[in-house]
Amino acid sequence: MQNYADVLKDFAERHAIGLTVAAVAGIGILGLRRWMAGGVCRSKARLDGKTVLITGANTGIGKETAMDMAQRGARVIMACRDIPKAYSAADEIRQKTGNNNILVKKLDLASLKSVRDLTKYVQENEKRLDILINNAGIMMCPKWVTEDGFEMQFGVNHLGHFLLTNSLLDMLKRSAPSRVVVVASVAHVTGRIHFDDINLDKNYDNLVSYRQSKLANILFARELATRLQGTGVTVYSLHPGFIRTELVRHLFPHWAWWKRMIASVLMMIVKSPWEGAQTSIYCAVEESLTNETGLYYSDCARKKPAAEALDDAAAKKLWDLSTSMVGLA
Repeated sequence: MQNYADVLKDFAERHAIGLTVAAVAGIGILGLRRWMAGGVCRSKARLDGKTVLITGANTGIGKETAMDMAQRGARVIMACRDIPKAYSAADEIRQKTGNNNILVKKLDLASLKSVRDLTKYVQENEKRLDILINNAGIMMCPKWVTEDGFEMQFGVNHLGHFLLTNSLLDMLKRSAPSRVVVVASVAHVTGRIHFDDINLDKNYDNLVSYRQSKLANILFARELATRLQGTGVTVYSLHPGFIRTELVRHLFPHWAWWKRMIASVLMMIVKSPWEGAQTSIYCAVEESLTNETGLYYSDCARKKPAAEALDDAAAKKLWDLSTSMVGLA
């Protein structure tokens, strides 16, 4: 035992600098991981008797949000494109929460017909809608177009949710106080709306497109809040954080091996889906937000978005353009 202790002591003395660096690095990584985790929703609000519709609820932060809403007693409508995966997620949510009031419905945000089919079903079969969470999205895909010919990221992330929300506004008003939660991204900070080329046909760049769609999310939430003043329907947009989800699935195959390796390491310190869902949950249930609307949040706290996201003229212009594009005019 003494020899073993001597060996350890000798090793520590000969590698003191390396061990110190490793210890400091380890503490730093743990500290960074804790900081990246962000805020947690502390609200104990119950949702018994209330109905929540969540898009993209079969995976990632959408699934975690659905799990939380179910635990609070809500009737949860999981509006998803991948139905088999949605059924599997719904079964898991039922088993873990004991809440069997979980409904899976088809929703492909790349199809305006699919959006209309879902809203028609909800209008005809649901008695109320208390919370709408526009969570689904696509990130930095190739130059694809939707069923209706729109650039895919703008079409899915903004236009599909724009039509969905507007089609359900009467139900939300009848169920007031109710909420609309729009999952955006900090990527909006470097985005702009290309009104002269909204589909980016002249010069497509998947990152430029993603940034445009996320800025559109916040401008939509801002204009929607203005239009809903006095109705009892409040609106919130948010950045969920950097999260380990399937959202980056279109990026990895096109990256060099060294980029994929770095990304794999970074994925160890970014938010888990549960952590990433906290701000969505916070905006959906936090009691102190009852009288707030049209604002932007991150890490369960109000934050100031980029100046472009506060441009009311751009918000109205985008609303008018979107109304025309989805056929609501």
